Amino acid sequence: MVNFARNKISDVNEYSETPEKKKGYPTWLKVIVSLVLMLLISIGLLWLSVQMLDVWTRHGQEAVVPSVKGMPLAKAEDVLLNAGFVVEVSDSVYESRKAPGTVMEQNPKSGNRVKDGCTIYLSINAFSPRQVLLPALTDISYRQARSVLDGLGVKNVKVDTVPSDFKDLVLAVKRDGKRLMPGARVPINAHLTLEIGAGIPEEILNNEIDIDSIDIDTAYTVEKLNLF
Repeated sequence: MVNFARNKISDVNEYSETPEKKKGYPTWLKVIVSLVLMLLISIGLLWLSVQMLDVWTRHGQEAVVPSVKGMPLAKAEDVLLNAGFVVEVSDSVYESRKAPGTVMEQNPKSGNRVKDGCTIYLSINAFSPRQVLLPALTDISYRQARSVLDGLGVKNVKVDTVPSDFKDLVLAVKRDGKRLMPGARVPINAHLTLEIGAGIPEEILNNEIDIDSIDIDTAYTVEKLNLF
């Protein structure tokens, strides 16, 4: 009787332990499976990112830049747009020997292999000369004034010598016979005249001049300086 009871209790214990043994996979196996899944997902996302990057940057799609230097702007734009590029005018210069709107430079240069659809930057010859503001040029030496004008890009400068006690001093700046004041706006191809002082004649300084033989302007200078 006692043995029968023990056998029943043993059967009950085995029955109660069986569900616990069937409660799922071990924890270490779950961790490994989770890590493997995370690794696979990461690899998939990385591959997808690379594919999207290739599409976005047009990887492997290259084109040769055609030469448009020397072309009119309208024609250059047609050539580049038909070749699949984007056109942008980035700068302008003024060259009197070139037609307005002529392409002077391009970047990237012709012959370079670039990505299809990239932007080509053009520098063109301006349709009108660049305007500059004249600073104060009077009461300085001719050499200083000419240096300032050269720095501004004004090259067409003529010198007109006028009577003055101060040799090579700039007395006036004129354009088309009209006096220009500081701050005047002129195109860089303007023709300017610098009136500079002639200075005191050497014969006057050396007191070797006949007062009766000099002209009116020289006589005025002599009288002003009280040399006689």
